[in-house]
Amino acid sequence: MAALDNDKSRTDILNRLKRAEGQLRGIQRMIEEGDGCLAIATQMAAVRKALDSTYVRMTVCFMEQQLQAKLGTDAQDKAAMSEMFEEIETLLGKIR
Repeated sequence: MAALDNDKSRTDILNRLKRAEGQLRGIQRMIEEGDGCLAIATQMAAVRKALDSTYVRMTVCFMEQQLQAKLGTDAQDKAAMSEMFEEIETLLGKIR
């Protein structure tokens, strides 16, 4: 399977994962400090949502990259394709 070639997309995905990592560390700290289960569950739900949206972002980037490689689109087509993939990403983000 191909890797993500777009540096901007790769950086975006890595930044999202780093934020989720920070949230996970925060949850660990909350547990160590004896915070309430409801507060911890809320943070866990936020991390799950962050990971889900990162997965969708990575999948859309991969699809866009593969289609552009196969179709060899010009600049105007790339712009239209990017817009279409933004809409796809928005739709996929609403699944959960």
